Amino acid sequence: MTTAAHTVRSARRVLVGLSHSLHAEPEIAMREHKSAAKIAAVLDDAGFSVTREAGGLPTALVGTYGTGDLVVALCAEYDALPGIGHACGHNVNGAAVVGAALGLAAVADAVGITVKLVGTPAEEDIGGKVLLLDAGVFDDAAAALMVHAAPEDSVGASSLAVGAWDVTYRGRPAHAALAPWEGVNALDAMTLAHTAVGLLRQQLRPGTLVHDIVLEAGRAVNVIPELARARYELRARTAEDLAHARRRVRACLEAGALATGAELDIAARGLDFADLRQDPFLTAAYVRAARALGREPVPRQGEVMASTDMGNVSHLVPALHPTIGYDTQGALHHTEPFARHGISPGADRAVLDGAIALAHTAVELATDPVERHSFLARVAERQAQADPV
Repeated sequence: MTTAAHTVRSARRVLVGLSHSLHAEPEIAMREHKSAAKIAAVLDDAGFSVTREAGGLPTALVGTYGTGDLVVALCAEYDALPGIGHACGHNVNGAAVVGAALGLAAVADAVGITVKLVGTPAEEDIGGKVLLLDAGVFDDAAAALMVHAAPEDSVGASSLAVGAWDVTYRGRPAHAALAPWEGVNALDAMTLAHTAVGLLRQQLRPGTLVHDIVLEAGRAVNVIPELARARYELRARTAEDLAHARRRVRACLEAGALATGAELDIAARGLDFADLRQDPFLTAAYVRAARALGREPVPRQGEVMASTDMGNVSHLVPALHPTIGYDTQGALHHTEPFARHGISPGADRAVLDGAIALAHTAVELATDPVERHSFLARVAERQAQADPV
């Protein structure tokens, strides 16, 4: 057994206890105060230097250990879903990543790394990783690793880029029978836009999706609607395709306003998530580590999952985002049955196996001279571009 694996297994009580404690007290996005404190306490006890409220986010944290030039970022998630708790398994994610940090701390000096656990809130909502990226938390990272709970082990999947808008049309009310010509119909503007978007779908790039709902469309049938509100969500295979779809959909929305004379307001809803791009070397190293634990991750290259703020990280830093599987009796993410299985014996094993596999992946990177040099060179290049002489 390696030193990293021995350290993780020796911390079983702490790590499984952390997973169960997070599960017992689920906290939704940007309210994960207890969850962040629990993770910080484990890191404090292990000798990490812990920064709370990292990046200006009240429920984010950064814990570092070691002084090596190769900085390995480990992304811990711990937010829950409203009403159904840890139905995405972030208690498992978070505990496994903390375990990986403990395992790597035990070998940090020997392999020349700095372990950097990044506590990332609000993955299920605004996307804490995007805000932490903007705050420079990942600027020194050579690699960013995490693992996600799932019904199966898998590697290599991508995710959809996603962005959302709140759309408002403002018209002018009038009596619908006596003087409708005096009005400007906000609902007509929305209807035209909705129809235009429907026709646009044929010309959108493969894999691009547009969803919309009407939030408000008038209050009385005999009054020309002066206000109409809708919400649009766009998904695409890549950030570039998302930008293309955004331009085309915006034109449809503007056309509705132009045709009717209504005023249009488009407000971004949250932050855009980019598509996930997983590093081939990290993926292959993780597969080897998982197989050594008796797991066989299913290759999912070319397949897409939903959307995640880890996608944004992967556009800056070589990234790894595999899934660690356990029996959920057929239950899928974001359901109450999936949440129930998050403290099963299988989930507890996933915490430990995920921690060991991530730690061994980072060790392989650190001890492969060619890959280490390549990853460090990318950091230097990135920093040079950000701060040209």
